Amino acid sequence: MEAVSRTIGFLPLPPKPTKVRSFLNPSQGLKHRLFASKNLNINGLSLSYKTIPSSEGKPSGLLHPKQKSFVCKARSGSAGDGQSYSGETQKPKVLGVELLTLKKIIPLGLMFFCILFNYTILRDTKDVLVVTAKGSSAEIIPFLKTWVNLPMAVGFMLLYTKLSNVLSKKALFYTVIVPFIAFFGAFGFLLYPLSYYIHPEALSDHLLAVLGPRFLGPLAIMRIWTFCLFYVMAELWGSVVISVLFWGFANQITTVEEAKRFYPMFGLGANIALIFSGRTVKYFSNMRKNLGPGVDGWAISLKGMMSIVVLMGFTICFLYWWVNTYVPLPKRSRKKKKKEKPKMGTMESLQFLVSSPYIRDLATLVVAYGISINLVEVTWKLKLKAQFPSPNEYSSFMGDFSTVTGITTFTMMLLSQFIFEKYGWGIAAKITPTVLLLTGVGFFSLILFGDPLAPSLAKFGMTPLLAAVYVGAMQNIFSKSAKYSLFDPCKEMAYIPLDEDTKVKGKAAIDVVCNPLGKSGGALIQQFMILTFGSLANSTPYLGGILLMIVFAWLSAAKSLDTQFTVLRKEQELEKEMERAVVEIPVVSEPANGSLASGSLLDSGDSTECSSETSTEKDI
Repeated sequence: MEAVSRTIGFLPLPPKPTKVRSFLNPSQGLKHRLFASKNLNINGLSLSYKTIPSSEGKPSGLLHPKQKSFVCKARSGSAGDGQSYSGETQKPKVLGVELLTLKKIIPLGLMFFCILFNYTILRDTKDVLVVTAKGSSAEIIPFLKTWVNLPMAVGFMLLYTKLSNVLSKKALFYTVIVPFIAFFGAFGFLLYPLSYYIHPEALSDHLLAVLGPRFLGPLAIMRIWTFCLFYVMAELWGSVVISVLFWGFANQITTVEEAKRFYPMFGLGANIALIFSGRTVKYFSNMRKNLGPGVDGWAISLKGMMSIVVLMGFTICFLYWWVNTYVPLPKRSRKKKKKEKPKMGTMESLQFLVSSPYIRDLATLVVAYGISINLVEVTWKLKLKAQFPSPNEYSSFMGDFSTVTGITTFTMMLLSQFIFEKYGWGIAAKITPTVLLLTGVGFFSLILFGDPLAPSLAKFGMTPLLAAVYVGAMQNIFSKSAKYSLFDPCKEMAYIPLDEDTKVKGKAAIDVVCNPLGKSGGALIQQFMILTFGSLANSTPYLGGILLMIVFAWLSAAKSLDTQFTVLRKEQELEKEMERAVVEIPVVSEPANGSLASGSLLDSGDSTECSSETSTEKDI
């Protein structure tokens, strides 16, 4: 009988005598509850069993008399007719992706493309305006970042916080982005043409004659105040529209699984936008070649680029409206509030950084990158203006620069996974400072010792100035692509093996101290050099020496952090292996009386059978 029972897939479960009075007829609802099949899903294996009433007649050999028995079957958890066994219909898919997901991801991808497209145009244009303007130079950038950009960014975020308390999410989005679109349109068609009349040229010249050339940077902020306002608005577009508006909206409408799958694609799409926007800047910058004499080619180019910025801005608004109107947003379940990120003051953050060698090395990486990239970038833009004094020529070069940066970053992001797998975290963390060191040495060497190299460079059709411009461009391109593809992933991976308390406090300390210090540290050093030595050109040798010390400290911290990271990671892997060794999978079954009890486990030797004993449990 056991052989027959195994062949047809039936096996009686433990007998449980029941006393049923003959004069009571169970209701239809009770029949449905007792006789309906019940399913158990265990790792894709669906088990169904059905209660069969006791039989008074002759036993069939499969059922014991006067007992309830269970019919147990095993079947696959997937449904072949497009409908799951739980009764839920499968959602329509396109290329393996649910249609509802595509209705969210495609508009989000287009929004991100438009935002990054605008950002590249604005980033290139802001440098052209403030660097090539009359009475200004690259020396204005450190003062502009510290004394104008930082206060306006803080003020804007305070205003944003106030508005978020009184406006809905939709109204807040439009309230923030529409003033950006209006300003950039007004600048191209109104503010720039009127700049010759509203800039205080005479007052700035008088103050410069009194204070001396070392105050050229601070006075240039007042001289070209509309250009500086454009510079700040372009910077805020990157920090507010990208970081706050877009990512806030994306996190609002996507699930965690969708984010894991599609967010990395947004990063690749950002570099594609960088390539296209670079070509756009190049096209409009070359329009002057087709214009007649006496025509302000830069004004024409600026109108064309700002028109595209406005068009892309309205496209972003339309996509935002469409998603909110036609796409059902996911409902967030109310869960217990997570522990809030500790708000650490500056002194508390400094004390925590000093007390933890691991966090201190990680902080050194963040600060060193911010300072070193700033030291080289501003000096490079000073040489770039000397090589391309015309706004159109400067803008055309920046268009090529953005295109090459996008291609290089896209390639590096594809290669980064291979680098991590082949060479590990330590080598990946050292690539960015090594690139900065090699290109920085070459750049400052061409500036300081360019005259002896002039005959050799002439054979290649270059002057020392042009060679310095190209090497500085390579330095910026490779350092930025290495940052996005290697440095940022390394920084985030370094937090993973830490315990929860150190991880949370370390991030808070780095956010409070290291990020602002890295961003403004280079600008403060340059301001000190300019005011001390009279100009950025005179302080170039000292800037080169400071860069070398910072990069060597960066490499030393990366080496130390690699040793600590490897030890923590091995400890974490050992703990996981020990946890896997003691994993047990309980299975709960439902007895006939409807109450939940601890049920029997599937036998590992035959997954399609349900063994039964009165008071013992079987292993899976």
